[in-house]
Amino acid sequence: MEENFDIQAYMTRGVERVVSEAVRATIKNPKESIFMAKFALASRAASKKRRKAEEAGEHIPPFLIASITSSCNLHCAGCYSRCNHATTDAEPVKQLTGEEWGKVFEEADDLGVSFILLAGGEPMLRPDVIKAAATKQNILFPIFTNGTYLNKNYLELFDKSRNLIPILSIEGEREVTDARRGEGVYDKLITGMEELKERGLIFGASVTVTTENLKEVSSEEFIGGLSERGCKAVIFVEFVPVTEDSKELAPGDAEREYLKSEIARLRKTHEEMVFISFPGDEKSSGGCVAAGRGFFHINSHGGAEPCPFSPYSDINVRDTSLKEAMNSRLFRKLRDGGYLLEDHPGGCTLYERRADVEQIMLSSD
Repeated sequence: MEENFDIQAYMTRGVERVVSEAVRATIKNPKESIFMAKFALASRAASKKRRKAEEAGEHIPPFLIASITSSCNLHCAGCYSRCNHATTDAEPVKQLTGEEWGKVFEEADDLGVSFILLAGGEPMLRPDVIKAAATKQNILFPIFTNGTYLNKNYLELFDKSRNLIPILSIEGEREVTDARRGEGVYDKLITGMEELKERGLIFGASVTVTTENLKEVSSEEFIGGLSERGCKAVIFVEFVPVTEDSKELAPGDAEREYLKSEIARLRKTHEEMVFISFPGDEKSSGGCVAAGRGFFHINSHGGAEPCPFSPYSDINVRDTSLKEAMNSRLFRKLRDGGYLLEDHPGGCTLYERRADVEQIMLSSD
């Protein structure tokens, strides 16, 4: 990896590409295009804040992932959050309040964070937090939801607050989606998409990519179907194994190259949509972008973690500032120690090196 790789410039280019594609994707929708044009200006202002901080020796990532609840009504096969015990069926305790999340969002806005991905559990179980997010118009909040709680109240909120973008989780067609998420979930997702389209609301789809469904979810049939239903963004999330018996489902180099080429094709054939791959090509980004290089994760209790797939934390935003959390001892050790820069097989760098992460947590230096 390059020693002098400019991660801030790389992430800024990525943000600018996503925003410009979003503007293009919404050009035929007056309400959405007006909001996206305003957000493009806010995004440029945020980029300037981050660059100024970088020049002063302070790195601010443009993305944040916030898991705002540990509750979920589904039991999806292979769910990383349940495997890590971040999502449970027990009544949530000591989770951040809506007011506390509001303070996190306020500081993120001040620092120049452009995107905060709301996840869970099922984030729509926390309308108080989503309403707090709605007030921060300089930040785009993709809401990663299973779609089962999409109702009239949420549709009205999304109509008033265009910075809230529902991202519906779907695994492919009905058979594979219901096999992973539960019988009847696919039909609820399709109904939700139709309601969103009818109201002229922008929405996206989140697709977990495995070695088994890679070709189906990147096919013209599947993507074309989403486009017809009004979907404006597809986020391909590479499957990350959090148990040894599921490692064969993680895309390797060959699958990543295939997905990369398919996304390039889809961007040409579907200019009305935005396509994003996560974590994407780590070679082009100078390594893994977790632990504050490009983003970090805040769990439902306020713990700042490198990413959702690496649930380790040594600092809590309830007790400190967001800025201090970005530079926690754990994050600094991971960034400065080269743990994010090594090539690795399919999956997650920090999952592959979880023993090292645990050792950092135990050490006192």
